[in-house]
Amino acid sequence: MAFRFEALNVWQKAVDTSNEIDPITKRFPVEERYSLSSQLKKAADAVVLNIVEGATGQTVPVFKQFLNIALRPAIEVVAGLFLAKKGNYIPEDLFKKLYEEYELLSKMITRLRNAL
Repeated sequence: MAFRFEALNVWQKAVDTSNEIDPITKRFPVEERYSLSSQLKKAADAVVLNIVEGATGQTVPVFKQFLNIALRPAIEVVAGLFLAKKGNYIPEDLFKKLYEEYELLSKMITRLRNAL
């Protein structure tokens, strides 16, 4: 692995969960294309990118700061999932699965931050 972040389980989990968001947003109504759909994808990607940015040659305090920043879009995804469920864009079982994935990811980010 050429980059430090590639060895991080939390980064791998963030990539996996981000990749689960894109296909579901494609099923949203057309009028959501530039609002909820776009916001969910951006937030999911932001988790991944903030972990990378913090892990890449930064000091421990800076890495912790980026992990804190990564938590925010993770929670934003969860809020977006609630909106998608409320709008009947995703079924309850898919909501529950993704909610649990982002809950686990948030815990992983927090554990890594606290371990540094």
